[in-house]
Amino acid sequence: MKLLLSWLKDHIECSESVSEIASILTQTGLEVENIEKQEIVKGGLKGVVIGEVKTCEPHPNADRLKLTTVDIGNTTLLPIVCGASNIAKGQKVLVATVGTTLYPISKEPISIAKTKIRGEVSEGMICAEDELGIGTSHEGIMALSTSLPNGTSATDYFNWKEDYTLEIGLTPNRADAASHRGTARDLKAYFQKELKPFDYSSLDIIKPIKSNLSIHVAIENKEACKRYTGVLLTNITVKASPTWLKQRLESIGVKSINNIVDITNYILHDIGQPLHAFDADKIAGGKITVKALPANTLFTTLDGVERKLNAFD
Repeated sequence: MKLLLSWLKDHIECSESVSEIASILTQTGLEVENIEKQEIVKGGLKGVVIGEVKTCEPHPNADRLKLTTVDIGNTTLLPIVCGASNIAKGQKVLVATVGTTLYPISKEPISIAKTKIRGEVSEGMICAEDELGIGTSHEGIMALSTSLPNGTSATDYFNWKEDYTLEIGLTPNRADAASHRGTARDLKAYFQKELKPFDYSSLDIIKPIKSNLSIHVAIENKEACKRYTGVLLTNITVKASPTWLKQRLESIGVKSINNIVDITNYILHDIGQPLHAFDADKIAGGKITVKALPANTLFTTLDGVERKLNAFD
């Protein structure tokens, strides 16, 4: 099981380092097997800084290129050849300096070196969103609206904090710790401090409405499943999840699907409550039946892969 340190700290206040937290959890019986530093994008944008375009002139040997000089906080301006149509004097931009390696999404890595482009020296690259690996847009370079000084790192501009995942070898008798809040209870016992209370102040209250839909739940084996509760929600739009939700799930190895699937997975890993979302229009006969199926029963999961069920004990 993987935990994100910042997510864990959403549930309990602690200033200890990741290695100290790992040691404490292992002492309490939750053995931390691995610690991994998190990168929101591959490479962590190391070597990418804020720059200011001081001059921007046509390239003498290429109609679509521009010769720029860029201030990245050093005493010397960098000469950079840029092909973006929206580049202009006075812009704040993100510059990949010489020696930097960028990891665009679904493309080969880009290593930045001092070079000549059509006979003109270029010492860096003014970056577009896709070149940084933070998105897919290649409509032009990213023009920033910021008062941060030239030379400020891209990670400071995006306010990316250092974060870590902790991998715990969770044993079957510790299902209570199979979530961030569940694990935080062990830290609560160790530190003798309370967990942070849930804050619902920013949430919209869901008001009950009348609906023609009627979904029934039937539990065939109440020894195996004593309770199964369903709530019917209407006027739902299925779309991509917000960035923060995608990043949290992907940091612990859970693939983002869409906002509905992702929020059920988020709650599972946040507080340990298993959830599943159904499309009410596709529930045959308007009935959900909870039962055990024979071993090797075939079913297709959300990733489109056909799988076999294990034997039920």
